[in-house]
Amino acid sequence: MIKADKERLYSDVLFLTGISPYRNCKNIDSLGRAAGYISNEFEKAGLKVEEQTWTVKGSIYRNIIASYNPDKFKRLIIGAHYDVAGDQPGADDNASGIAGLLEAARMTAASDPDPDYGIDFVAYCLEEPPHFGGEMMGSFVHARSLFEKMTPVTGMICFDMIGYFSDRPGSQRFPSEVPKGIYPDKGNFITIVGLDKYSSFNRKVYELMCHNSGIGVELLSVRAPEGFAALSDHRNFWSHGYKAVMITDGAEYRNGNYHKKSDTIDTLDFDRMAEVVNSTFNAIVRLD
Repeated sequence: MIKADKERLYSDVLFLTGISPYRNCKNIDSLGRAAGYISNEFEKAGLKVEEQTWTVKGSIYRNIIASYNPDKFKRLIIGAHYDVAGDQPGADDNASGIAGLLEAARMTAASDPDPDYGIDFVAYCLEEPPHFGGEMMGSFVHARSLFEKMTPVTGMICFDMIGYFSDRPGSQRFPSEVPKGIYPDKGNFITIVGLDKYSSFNRKVYELMCHNSGIGVELLSVRAPEGFAALSDHRNFWSHGYKAVMITDGAEYRNGNYHKKSDTIDTLDFDRMAEVVNSTFNAIVRLD
């Protein structure tokens, strides 16, 4: 069975975190370098690649979309954002997610599965502040375009921070709305975050990810699309009526480097990151 390559994951994160100046919304050339790298890696995998562009205050931003089985009308969306918040390298947030996105795309192309849906791997721009929560987010632009075209969407899986792990007791926290004692207090697992209204989809992703998984997987379903549960691009698929989940290591509730200059490549665990990608890939190709 095909497995994620941790060396490729490392190379992807190394390139993205090495871009200078940092790939935030103000540094258009840096975002362009990141987008170019992502597009090239998708093309090397043999996928059809296109750009989706929009303009904010005179600057052009890009989503990079790589399609597997592009002729199939029904789509599964796999997404991750490539911009960072402010002046910091963003190794976990979210070079790790982009590395996972790229590796899942490579694995899909190499294994050539035949589900009854096509798969779009999408690298989003403008997830981070000051655009977070608004209609200029790349994922909002993309979700709206699917909605307007009435594209049937099987669901959306979002990678956001999948590389930081700890075996220290107390290293995993959760926001106050999550009941205490339900989840492990060691940050050595990956979490699927979804909405209660899409519980059947959430559960299916969870069960597929758990099958023969090399890493612990937890499922967190919430009633409302707000707070911690809505901290990434999946939120814009919820707002358009699509099923969606976030795959995350817990952001600030585990990783103390969140949105800081200390979010560097040396803080990540690539063995465990590879297992996250393996588990997610198992779901990606079997959700029909």
